[in-house]
Amino acid sequence: MTVSVHVSGAAKVAIDELVPGLVANLVASRLTAGDTDLWGADAEAEASVRLGWVEAVSNSRPLVPEIIALREELASQGVTRVVLAGMGGSSLAPEVIANTAGARLAILDSTAPAQVLDAIDDDLSDTVLVVSSKSGSTVETDSQRRAFEAAFSDLGIDPVGRIVVVTDPGSPLDVSARAAGYRVFNADPNVGGRYSALTAFGLVPSGLAGVDIAEMLDEAEASMLQFAIDTADNPALRLAAAITGIAPRRDKLGLVSDGTHIEGLPDWIEQLIAESTGKGGTGILPVVLLTVSPELEARPDDLQIVRLVDDANEFHLSERHPGEILVSGTLGAQFLLWEYATAIAGHLLGINPFDQPDVESAKLAARGLLDARPETTAPAFVQDGIEVRASDAALTESGTIEGVMDALWARLDDDGYVSVQAYVDRTTMSQLQGLREMVAADSGRPATFGWGPRFLHSTGQYHKGGPAQGVFLQILERTDVDLEIPGRPFTFGQLIAAQAAGDAAVLAEHGRPVVSLTITDAADDILALFEAAQ
Repeated sequence: MTVSVHVSGAAKVAIDELVPGLVANLVASRLTAGDTDLWGADAEAEASVRLGWVEAVSNSRPLVPEIIALREELASQGVTRVVLAGMGGSSLAPEVIANTAGARLAILDSTAPAQVLDAIDDDLSDTVLVVSSKSGSTVETDSQRRAFEAAFSDLGIDPVGRIVVVTDPGSPLDVSARAAGYRVFNADPNVGGRYSALTAFGLVPSGLAGVDIAEMLDEAEASMLQFAIDTADNPALRLAAAITGIAPRRDKLGLVSDGTHIEGLPDWIEQLIAESTGKGGTGILPVVLLTVSPELEARPDDLQIVRLVDDANEFHLSERHPGEILVSGTLGAQFLLWEYATAIAGHLLGINPFDQPDVESAKLAARGLLDARPETTAPAFVQDGIEVRASDAALTESGTIEGVMDALWARLDDDGYVSVQAYVDRTTMSQLQGLREMVAADSGRPATFGWGPRFLHSTGQYHKGGPAQGVFLQILERTDVDLEIPGRPFTFGQLIAAQAAGDAAVLAEHGRPVVSLTITDAADDILALFEAAQ
């Protein structure tokens, strides 16, 4: 199945206006050839070490037999459960790949202690851990690895045979893992994490979980010529023009999966576009929607709908979705399509799509809080067991959660958005994601939802570096469950608390309003929270 991008309305006008210029400037072929001049002189150094993804299909082929051989070796030992410790692009792509294939892959991209304990499980006899990190210095992944090493050892299992590492060659993790005797797969160092779906970061955990990764590479290879040639029919050029060139500007992208066989692709697209474009006060904010989300009814002027379907031609001919961008294609082709389109969008927006200058600020704030260990500030008030705090006192003057939310929505401009961020154990509180729909309806504006700290490696860049349009609702939890991190002077519970507080502090420093609601009893408080949001 080839990739199809169908448009109508303002998106079609944008394509008609922009694609001829992209074709004349040979943007597609220059990108395929690794031309670092496409994003200006300031981005040239970064681009020179970030374009390896255009060759990912051919470069990744030799990995396939190695991954299959290791999978068979582990299976012969009764090791069939695969857990992936990784953040951002290291976990989001494998999650989509495994879910689409129906493969068993447990994703650990959290520092919530209960979620880490759930991944470790009581019996690790059938488990292999894949540790994915470009450098290995990512605090979440390093902490997860340490916890698993200790758990394996406590059960008399040698971690050397149960931990597989994916990292860049020569990274600190590469050096230490090889010294410890772990099996290491090196990824292409010239590929950034969010563009790494078709590299070792996407293939190793998925392949070990049983996915036919050779077929996915075949899918991507079959589409490569479509993206590489400078023609008006190039779907990557068309998609890039449609998501960036609409006038007046639509800087929010509503992503809807509608009957497609691909599971969870909007979450991967969200981190790719938000982190690539959200900087310098500009960018595109992806908003992951359901087919019944309030935004599809309200249709805000600054929101462009992208509908991911199995057959864009059929949807286009049905004329049921005027003004929308309809996209279809195989999973491998979709990965490559969106990577090309995002890089070309950066060219059109005049930004560097390969850096993430504002991600580090939240990390530094969290580290500072872990070192200083300040006392938790008293809540402004407590309602129904939920502790309420805010970045400024005016937000809490009402003394009710309903009033606080109204005050937060009142800070929204006509082009604003709400970001709901849940720093909780999502294995037991998955229903919190439903809060997004209520918040969107109540605020009347597009709303995003992110699991913390996972979203810090995706939309976190946009929230701090993109347009100053957002208001922020943090959901935290107070729990007796905690877990030591071997070799570290802090626990998982202290780590996730510092990550939430650090990000809230950085957002407040950027002038963004933040409300933090701390749940003290999940069963009762979530219901109260939903009632307040309505």
